[in-house]
Amino acid sequence: MAEENNKVLGLDFERPVVELEKTIESMKALGKEENIDFSKQIRELEKKCNLLKKEIFKNLTPWQKVQLARHQNRPHTLDYITLLFTDFIELHGDRVFADDKAIITGIGKFEGRSVAIVGHQKGRTVNDNIERNFGMANPEGYRKALRIMHLAERFSLPVISFVDTPGAYPGIGAEERGQAEAIARNLREMSRLKTPIIVIIVGEGGSGGALGIGIGDKVLMLENAIYSVISPEGCASILFRDASKAPQAAQYLKLTANDLLEFGVIDEILPEPLGGAHRDMKFMKKVVSVAIEKSLKEVLHIPIDKLLETRYMKFRQMGKFIELEKEKFTNKKGKSV
Repeated sequence: MAEENNKVLGLDFERPVVELEKTIESMKALGKEENIDFSKQIRELEKKCNLLKKEIFKNLTPWQKVQLARHQNRPHTLDYITLLFTDFIELHGDRVFADDKAIITGIGKFEGRSVAIVGHQKGRTVNDNIERNFGMANPEGYRKALRIMHLAERFSLPVISFVDTPGAYPGIGAEERGQAEAIARNLREMSRLKTPIIVIIVGEGGSGGALGIGIGDKVLMLENAIYSVISPEGCASILFRDASKAPQAAQYLKLTANDLLEFGVIDEILPEPLGGAHRDMKFMKKVVSVAIEKSLKEVLHIPIDKLLETRYMKFRQMGKFIELEKEKFTNKKGKSV
């Protein structure tokens, strides 16, 4: 029942829009059932709804974008695979331990060109999320992704990576099987993989769990996605000893697409329809398709040695540092420190 109510009411800040849309749908159904013309009233409500959407979704706070990035109806990797690729064949297992269902890998065709695809996969229902481990990969997931990327390198296939995870799974078993080593190995191997890599952050980009499949020649990010070193809740727990201060932490983390473009962490922001990617899948298909096609055209003609050098320097140069002259400070006893 709680899940059904959430679907009706939506996120806290979008409830006025969801309720108004529900009213419009009810009026349309009643008009059709009773043969009554509500067209004028419906037009007025739709106009009001569009204005309300613009007012709400054009001025989202970082915390509201976090919530939107986690929306249960937001499209995930398998949705984009269905929308954008043909002849997709999923490939399973890391050939060491198991098949991690939190990461999808396989081969498909994009606009007639064969490509390798990797991506985090969340669920929508409770059972789905349990099966997919809420999109949090174990070491075998990252090793599976790397296996497919090496296969792509062998056959000169571009890699398309979809990032959408709260973070790598922090369980004891994952640590015992080498979670940190698996992610570190992926960072190293992706930095020197001899084939183009296009990364798209479609939902949550959480910490090393995101970076494990997030090194690429082009890093694109959806307008309402997030990308950060830690979750707002985790940051608030550490800094403020209070997870309820996550909205404040989200502000400090600079995790929105606009912030990350300014810092040079990503290359391009992909627009979403008002209300989020889940509201118009046709729109998202066009936007992401055009972005992938454009990115591939930009990198495919680059000689591989130059591509690797550019990729390496892209990530080495991230971050801004300001050096200040050392100032003398005094402690409570008046001594310089």
